[in-house]
Amino acid sequence: MTTRILLLFSIVMFVHTARGQNTTELERRNGFKDIKLGMLIDSLKGSKLKKEFKELDEFPAKLFTVDNPAYAKIGEVNVNKVEVKTYKDLVYQIHIVTDKDPRLMKALESIYGRSNYDMKKETYFWKGQDIVLKFKSYSRNELEMIYTSMQVLGLMKEDKGKKVQDIADDF
Repeated sequence: MTTRILLLFSIVMFVHTARGQNTTELERRNGFKDIKLGMLIDSLKGSKLKKEFKELDEFPAKLFTVDNPAYAKIGEVNVNKVEVKTYKDLVYQIHIVTDKDPRLMKALESIYGRSNYDMKKETYFWKGQDIVLKFKSYSRNELEMIYTSMQVLGLMKEDKGKKVQDIADDF
């Protein structure tokens, strides 16, 4: 009896997972509107350097604000802020803050499929091979979406490995 219940539960979980996320669409879009992860910051119209900082207290990065009328709305929903982070002038993170509107989540799930939920961080997310999209509450009246490039983060790790190897070679 318990074997049948476990088998039935496994089948239900498999079907639920199989019809869940459509990460190919997430990978295909690769960002927000025409802001693409991995693009050079020079090709992003309306970007303005806000500050330079160290990502993870180690990697030199830059934060840019983006002021462009093309990003002012998502459908009827107002976009309050668009920022991008770069490493070696490559966009690795896109941060969008919008007015709170439940239609955003419905739209995201219609495009990318059912989201996963991280209870600890209270965040919905979609994860592809090269991109992660997080969606959560930003403030009482705002929502945020954060697109992150796994490829550029991998480049950061490679550069860290090269620095360690350079030190090791110097002995």
